[in-house]
Amino acid sequence: MIRLHHVPQSRSMRVLWLLYELGVPFELVLRPFDKSLRGPDYLSLSPAGRVPALEIEGERMFESLAMMQYLCERFPEAGLGRAPGSPDRMGWLSWLHFAETISQHAAALTQQHLMLREDAMRSPIIMQLEAKRLEKCYAALEARLSPPLEKRDHLLTSGFSAVDIAVGQAVYMARHFAKIEGFAELSAWYARITGRDGFARSLPGPEERLYGQDFYPAWES
Repeated sequence: MIRLHHVPQSRSMRVLWLLYELGVPFELVLRPFDKSLRGPDYLSLSPAGRVPALEIEGERMFESLAMMQYLCERFPEAGLGRAPGSPDRMGWLSWLHFAETISQHAAALTQQHLMLREDAMRSPIIMQLEAKRLEKCYAALEARLSPPLEKRDHLLTSGFSAVDIAVGQAVYMARHFAKIEGFAELSAWYARITGRDGFARSLPGPEERLYGQDFYPAWES
């Protein structure tokens, strides 16, 4: 049995999306984003008290990109990984972990906009810098999707894979703080991958959203 511990609109969303794309049975445990993640029961699953946590036949994992790599290797027939020896293996690993680069900037902005309740606690400089760093990530994706000789429909030449899920979910989060509309190929790619049923099924319900706004502009003092 596969069991995913999930907080909506967090990094666990990318593992949830992947599980839907894999088409394998699993149990979903919805967790609140609160101090219960620091309780001893949950810490036995995720020692830093963060989501996701993944249980598979009595074993457990607690890093989302490691989960994605493992699940792709466990279910190779789905074609979402790229095995050692594949021409796209190096790109698959690189872009899979690039998702965390984007996620770290989005997490810093989430902290500034949502978790720090008082204006005096927030830093306009950090907010502006992190939004610009997201735009640099967007530029890297734009370049990847529009190389000189051909356009790519997905991040890998060989087609849709788990890296589109990982990076796509990171962009989904980042769009709360930096808009993608100025990046034509990125926007087209994002529309393609978010049109998939797996993405739609991984979205939070109206009462599950962490973000109260669709977009949070960088603070202008």
